[in-house]
Amino acid sequence: MRIGFGYDVHSFAPSRELWLGGIRVDYEQGLLGHSDADVLIHALCDAILGAANLRDIGYHFPDTEGNEYTNIDSKILLKRVMEMVRAKGYELENCDCTICAQAPKLSTYIPAMQQCLAQVMGVDIEQVSIKATTTEHLGFVGRKEGIAAQAVALLR
Repeated sequence: MRIGFGYDVHSFAPSRELWLGGIRVDYEQGLLGHSDADVLIHALCDAILGAANLRDIGYHFPDTEGNEYTNIDSKILLKRVMEMVRAKGYELENCDCTICAQAPKLSTYIPAMQQCLAQVMGVDIEQVSIKATTTEHLGFVGRKEGIAAQAVALLR
């Protein structure tokens, strides 16, 4: 058994769609990033990669100008991460993810996120835990400047 931790942050940006956990969330702003900026998937990828001692998402999918990862759907990155860890002989036992966002409210989106991530990773939905919280108006999340996400992944 191996455990990994992931953390990611993206700031809000106008004229972008908001993608979290592979699901489009209805909100007035999206997140700024080289890819679709799905902060939850990025944290999850880092947790899974870390558990398998495969470095981090930026190492495998760099954000250099004009490369193949510009505006890429983060679900594609997650699928590739799962291929990498399976090539090393690991399987996901479970993951536990937390999205930190003052806005928008996310509770109604969580079941769809769980279903989406489970499908992309090829695991049962019971292996994917997602929670959402605020920071009680503290820090950049509390000021609605962006969203952070944390994830823990257990591999066997």
